[in-house]
Amino acid sequence: MKTTHILSLLLVIYILAGCKSNYPLNSDAKYFEKADSLLSLLSLEEKAGQMTNIGLTALTQGPFWNNADTLLLDSAKMRDLLLKYKVGSIQNKGIYPPSKEEWHRIVKTIQEYVLANSTHKIPILFGIDGVHGANYTAGSTLFPQQIAIAATWNPEFARIMGEVTAYELRASSIPWNYAPVLDVSMQPLWGRIFETFGEDTYINKVMGAAFIEGSQGNSLSNPTSAAVCLKHFIGYGTPYSGKDRSPVLIPEHYLRQYYLEPFRDAIEKGAVTVMLNSGSINGVPGHIDGYLINKILKEELNLKGFVITDWGDISRLVEVHKVAKDTREATKMAVLAGVDMCMVPYDASFATDIVDLVNAGEVPMSRIDDAVRRILYVKFKLGLFAKAFHNPEEYPKFGSDELAELSKQAAIEAITLLKNSDNILPLRQKDAKILICGPAANSLTSLNGPWSRTFKGDDSSYDEVGKKTFLQAMQGVYGVKNVLFDLGTSFDGTIENSEKLISKARHSDIIFVCLGEKPTTEKFSDIHNLNLPPNQIELVKFLSKTGKPIVLVFLQGRPRIVREIEPLAKAILMAYWPGHEGGLALASIISGESNPSGKLPLTYPRFSNTLHTYQHKGSDKFDENFGMNGFNPQWEFGHGLSYTNFQFDSITISADTVYSNQKITATVRITNTGTYAGKEVVQLYLRDLVATLTPDDKKLIGFEKIQLNAGENKSVTLTVNYTDLMFVGLNNKWLAEEGEFEILIGGNPKSMLSKKFYYTGKKK
Repeated sequence: MKTTHILSLLLVIYILAGCKSNYPLNSDAKYFEKADSLLSLLSLEEKAGQMTNIGLTALTQGPFWNNADTLLLDSAKMRDLLLKYKVGSIQNKGIYPPSKEEWHRIVKTIQEYVLANSTHKIPILFGIDGVHGANYTAGSTLFPQQIAIAATWNPEFARIMGEVTAYELRASSIPWNYAPVLDVSMQPLWGRIFETFGEDTYINKVMGAAFIEGSQGNSLSNPTSAAVCLKHFIGYGTPYSGKDRSPVLIPEHYLRQYYLEPFRDAIEKGAVTVMLNSGSINGVPGHIDGYLINKILKEELNLKGFVITDWGDISRLVEVHKVAKDTREATKMAVLAGVDMCMVPYDASFATDIVDLVNAGEVPMSRIDDAVRRILYVKFKLGLFAKAFHNPEEYPKFGSDELAELSKQAAIEAITLLKNSDNILPLRQKDAKILICGPAANSLTSLNGPWSRTFKGDDSSYDEVGKKTFLQAMQGVYGVKNVLFDLGTSFDGTIENSEKLISKARHSDIIFVCLGEKPTTEKFSDIHNLNLPPNQIELVKFLSKTGKPIVLVFLQGRPRIVREIEPLAKAILMAYWPGHEGGLALASIISGESNPSGKLPLTYPRFSNTLHTYQHKGSDKFDENFGMNGFNPQWEFGHGLSYTNFQFDSITISADTVYSNQKITATVRITNTGTYAGKEVVQLYLRDLVATLTPDDKKLIGFEKIQLNAGENKSVTLTVNYTDLMFVGLNNKWLAEEGEFEILIGGNPKSMLSKKFYYTGKKK
């Protein structure tokens, strides 16, 4: 395929945008000065090495995915990759999760080798996916997955997860985390939606900012801070096919309105590295989209640090996207488009291509200098030149009960009560006869999900001793003799031991059925429809014949269609993948020790092919009779029940007319009218009643989670900012139009209170 015109366009974009270095004179100036001083001493080969990122096991003895009990480094590979090709960044691991002590040995060995033998003694930048804790370090604290953290509607838990993850990564001598995932995902078929904060722009922005605050702290050089790497710029989470690493079709004004703002806010909060979208956006692969990378990410959003590819994505430009004839041409296209570092990940071919391209005059040295300057800036800011690794003994809280309790509290606030007919929960009868069954009932991997010790997270051989499955946690509360277990069915298969199962069910007072999906991620998570596997559906139908009350517990990373079995259940709990303490959290909620307060961070669909988010446009609402009530999900975004009741009184707003650049406040009074203390999320939405582009049905612009004792009331005031009135027009500019708006406030999407105001479009 001829690509001359594409390369020419990329070079023009680079010259116009990518080579600009408009760094503000602030506290970062000293790091750029150090970077510039070192950059001036480096050879082209050294610069190319700094732009290269390899997998750790490219340096180890044995095959790439080494399953040895001890990971051993290969001196010949180290000499070749670290000294000859001067590779500057390493990531990932082998199959098994090293302990923090082994991580210290590995990283210390590599850093000391480079510092002792290289000319300019530039430390290695080591990165890893710590997406819900330092999940690739044995014994670390595993938090609920991001989608569950979003379900807490409590940014404090995102901050805590970021802080604990950074602490335990640094205890492993790893300073760079490929997290958080800021992909706004409006496609529940996409298997990685569990790694996101859900379908809403505002929640993604708020939770992402909190995670960054916890992870990076006041200084990246702090021995308990870790640099974040935002993923995956941009649109990666809404592939129209629902398959991972597949094409996205999103016009720019949609990209800006729904997908860009979490990245913009995160960079303003100090994020210094960004990972790119592995798929294509409107036909252009994310790794060669010079407009998005150079013009928007680096210039408009002012990313100071660097841009890295995802795993092997330069090669994918040749093998999958078919936009380059070979990896040399692919490297040229990506670097001109603004890529600063490449996850090769097996060798130094990227570095050799860089040297060849510069020597041939096809890539300007200024582009290479810009990339390496950004990389060195991050290394200096992280304090790696002063301290390239850390003593694990200096991190006494690693894997402690104290940190586990934080994970448990996050899981408790995440778990979402979707249904509770006749108030069957909480189950306070401690001598109740309970049957627990289902493929996820007695499995730690079904609590943790992917990226838990192993990539897929489905290998139980790495389960931590002492952590409790749902079954074990329930036995701890209700007694081993009172809690029976029968698998019932595996994730995929048939109903097992049906006679024994029905006998246990008939001798029980209540049945808990744990359903969901086997942990896996990325391409392995691609499925063809959202329906639960037939055997899981049949298990519930089979048990319902006993007439015993059924409680469904969903342990899964995305919503799976449950339309057929929902009427058969008296109560339903959405637990997501709640982490190591998820079993204890579920038992705490079921027993009534804790009151559920989670809210859905996504729209839970009723049908596999009717996938609308809560922001749906008017024309999305046609039903089968051509009416306008077709938005009928199983459960709406923001839905979540409590064991108590909350009453919202009428709204008062600070002004009925709003002028340009003016903000108003909305106040509502909430009363706990039930008998339990509980937490409620006060949700604030805005509806534009008339606009030149079809407005969203409503959009979330604020929320606050409050706690109220039984009988207690409280007034909550939330702010509507002028920018909340704005949307992105077809010219890709934000604008607010004169007209009427409606404020909606409540804790349940089906019973929101509302108040209208008028925006004049004029200054007061």
